[in-house]
Parts: sequence; structure tokens; C-alpha cells
Amino acid sequence: MKLILLNGPPGSGKSTLARRYAEDHPPALALDVDRIRAMLGGWRTSPGEAGLLARDIAAAAARTHLAAGHDVVVPQLVARPGFAERLEAVASECGASFHEVVLLPGREVVRRRFAARGSSEIEAAAPLTGRELDRAYEAIAAFAASRRVPVLTEPDAYPALLACLT
Repeated sequence: MKLILLNGPPGSGKSTLARRYAEDHPPALALDVDRIRAMLGGWRTSPGEAGLLARDIAAAAARTHLAAGHDVVVPQLVARPGFAERLEAVASECGASFHEVVLLPGREVVRRRFAARGSSEIEAAAPLTGRELDRAYEAIAAFAASRRVPVLTEPDAYPALLACLT
């Protein structure tokens, strides 16, 4: 049983890999915190508060799914240790292994993917400029270095992700 945190900037492939892992390892849960946040009333007017509440809900959902004996994958941009440490504690409480993996497929890949994907309701509410995307990339790279976690740089990181989990 695993709790996997997929960290990375927007466009790095976090959600895609989470869904792929869940499909390949049923009934694993791809637990997207941003989607949870978007389900909260008033999230657009207080996105920070809604984001913290969404993380609380995600931690509770992860605990429930792990307690039932199933894997959980959380695709989430994390640039400070609090949420990662919280997920690690949830995994430990449930007797699951914790895997924190950072996706950094390269700035150009991230920019291209981010520009190519359609603007969802979530992204439309908090649009990013190219400069903000670059800052997110830098913040994640620095955070990954401070955490000493695997950093996957391949554009198709799924095989490397699976290798990290063994």
C-alpha cells in the first residue's frame, strides 16, 4: 500500500501520471486537491483558505482509502514542507509507504504543455503568466533539492515513476 505525492509545476504531468497510475493499479485513488478546492463554495473569493481546507479534506480521504488497503496518488504543487510531511504522517498512521516524487521535465516542456492544455474552470480562476510559471518551476526545483527526493526529468516519466516505487 502506497501514498504517492507527485509534486511539480503546472504542466509537469502530475495529474496525468496520477490518473494513469490509478488506472493501472485499481482501485488506487488519484486524489486531486485542486479539484476538491473547486468543489468548495466561494473558493474563488478565498482561494488560499479554500486550498488549505481542500488539503484537510484530501488528507482525510487519503487516510480513508489507505485504511481500506488501497494506494493513493496526490498530484499537487508543494513548495513548503507542511503538506508533504502531513501526507507522510498519514501514510505512516495507515502502515503505507510514502513516496514523494518531483516532476521537472524541463522548462520548455512545461511551458508547451501549459500553453497547449485547455483552461479549466480551476485554471481560469487563477491564471498564470509565463513568468509565474517560471517562478513555480524554480520554487519546486529548490524545494526538491531541500527534500532530497527523486526528481524525474523525462517528458514521459511514468516508467521512471514506477521504478521509484519498487
